[in-house]
Amino acid sequence: MAEYNEDAYRQARRAHIEHSCPFERALLSCCVACDRARKINLAEREAIACGDAQVRPHCLAFYQALHDNAQFALKVNPDTPWPFGKEIRAQCGGVRGLAIAQGNAGDEATDIAGTVLQALSGYGGETAFPYSEIMRTVAHYEPRKRRG
Repeated sequence: MAEYNEDAYRQARRAHIEHSCPFERALLSCCVACDRARKINLAEREAIACGDAQVRPHCLAFYQALHDNAQFALKVNPDTPWPFGKEIRAQCGGVRGLAIAQGNAGDEATDIAGTVLQALSGYGGETAFPYSEIMRTVAHYEPRKRRG
């Protein structure tokens, strides 16, 4: 079996994705959705690009604030890379938690960009989001189990 050329994949990814989605892992795991996401197939892999450059900075700010706030809840050392499972818990639980804090369902149909934009208009900015409520959902979120 031939080995994958990761450098070639990264180059192709940069060439095809102008704006990456900070919640790509959550979207690929299908725990949430986003109307502005574009799915791209590269080298037998799926990637997610953001189709709305105006909303992406808000999603990115929320993503970074989630990581800052979830370090304690998920017991992550800030100096090390996040394990995949904890990254999924932060992304999926974070978006769902924000939706729940706004009185929405907080399930796999939750639209990331729509939820962030609604929260911005309700709370005034990413720093004012109710992170203590959101972290409860992050801490309790369980990724789906592997098949097999």
